[in-house]
Amino acid sequence: MTDKRVDPPFIADETSMLHSWLDWHRETLAVKCAGLTEEQLRLRAAAPSALSLLGLVRHLAEVERYWFREILMGEDVPDLFCTQEDPDGDFDNVETASAEEAFAHWRTAIEDARRVSAGLPLETAGKTLRRGEEVSLRWILVHMIEEYARHNGHADIIREHIDGVTGE
Repeated sequence: MTDKRVDPPFIADETSMLHSWLDWHRETLAVKCAGLTEEQLRLRAAAPSALSLLGLVRHLAEVERYWFREILMGEDVPDLFCTQEDPDGDFDNVETASAEEAFAHWRTAIEDARRVSAGLPLETAGKTLRRGEEVSLRWILVHMIEEYARHNGHADIIREHIDGVTGE
């Protein structure tokens, strides 16, 4: 597997530390998906769960867009893979989904997240309320680290089921 991760620094200011850990977890998902065919990326490892590596990539593209563009920046961004009628479309509809398209959306969402959050103080409040409350960039970064860490655990299990590959 290709591993382009850069270990987060042991000593850094809080902003650098949070962004570094998020980037490390983003690249961890890429590592878990590296070298697999489109069919392998679609495989669901733990029936009846709909989780697949491709579904995780699609889900995290949605999550990146939601937290950084919609909540932080107040933009009205349409969902990529989900609808009101199919809120789990990111996970459920992978049978004919394009891995290339999913990874392109995910990478674009990451680039957009980096762009809109660059240079903002951690105390910056999002322009859109979440459950009637303001959300800070700090909260979003911590949440995104948690979101990726949880899903990377899923990805590790799915990858091991596909071809026996494990790793950190």
